[in-house]
Amino acid sequence: MQKSLHQSFSVSFEYPVYFTRGLFSPGHTLLAEHLAGLSAPRPARCLVVLDDGLLACHPSLASDIQAYMQAHPGLELAGECLVVPGGEAAKNDRQWADLLLEAVEQRGIDRHAYLIALGGGAVLDMAGFAAAVAHRGVRHIRVPTTVLAQNDSGVGVKNGINAFGKKNFTGAFAPPTAVFNDSTFLSTLDPRDWRSGMAEAVKVSLIKEAAFFRWLEANAGPLNARELPAMEKLIYECARLHMEHIAGSGDPFEKGSSRPLDFGHWSAHKLEQLTRYELRHGEAVAIGLALDSWYAHLAGLLGRDEAQAILDLLQNLGFELYHPALEWEDDSGQLRIWQGLREFREHLGGRLTIMLLEAIGKGIEVHRIEEPGIRASIRKLKAMHQPAGLKSPT
Repeated sequence: MQKSLHQSFSVSFEYPVYFTRGLFSPGHTLLAEHLAGLSAPRPARCLVVLDDGLLACHPSLASDIQAYMQAHPGLELAGECLVVPGGEAAKNDRQWADLLLEAVEQRGIDRHAYLIALGGGAVLDMAGFAAAVAHRGVRHIRVPTTVLAQNDSGVGVKNGINAFGKKNFTGAFAPPTAVFNDSTFLSTLDPRDWRSGMAEAVKVSLIKEAAFFRWLEANAGPLNARELPAMEKLIYECARLHMEHIAGSGDPFEKGSSRPLDFGHWSAHKLEQLTRYELRHGEAVAIGLALDSWYAHLAGLLGRDEAQAILDLLQNLGFELYHPALEWEDDSGQLRIWQGLREFREHLGGRLTIMLLEAIGKGIEVHRIEEPGIRASIRKLKAMHQPAGLKSPT
């Protein structure tokens, strides 16, 4: 005799993303009011994690947070702020996630308390992973402090750390409780970090909204000049398009084999690894976008003028579109970035599915990439990187 039971239920997820300035300044009540509304009648107990790069630029931040918590009776700081390395160092060594897990256990952070992380995308990824696995999930508040984190990684549902030489091999889908984008933190970013996050804005415009791409073209000057209103507009629109995709794609936890928001990322992730993270994520993504856009042109999908416009915008935003690692080969003579395709398919499972372009603002899924076309695209990028006057190959 054979029996079976079939279970089916739906879980609704909802979280706000706030855009503000001076989150921890005296008299700013947004964070306190949000947490008080969720935690009443007891105080909101908070474990705070800080990116050390952020702290170096804002030395008083830890004391500012402590003063903010003390000024609002509905908040309770669970011991001193924890400080962790910024950048991929936070994700490359499991000890930092373990440090947070230990603090959750020792400081009494339960499923009705909060782990608040301030920093760049890598720190938020790592802290989100720790929050997701502690007690099978504690409430996580993100305070992204870089362009890349505010417009992309900080507003999504993915968390993770690196393992076995692969990006985000260990991770979890766990939506945050809330996200607070404070643009005042952007003022101290170095030029590379200011620029890096703009690559994700170009990416989402290419697959989602041509009008946003045209806005980026028109505002490349103000963005390069570090005009905050222009950057705030970029971050808001990019975050909006990311969140609309997550909510409306029908696959927020990526159970299928398609991942449109990772356009340009199959080579970018590999470039990061090959360069030992000398390339920042956004810098690698810019190269990946250029590579796949020109490949789409060579494959007959994307017009030459549109492909060139994409490369021109990336360069006008200050990105270098070539790195020697693009041409590194393994012992068999195969491009080493080619391994990125295999790892991309393995990470998703199922059939290889890559997003390319058939127009600016319109993506198309393909299931095969040809190495000769990638090599030709690399030659194009390398020629553009060379001194002016040298002809770019077609």
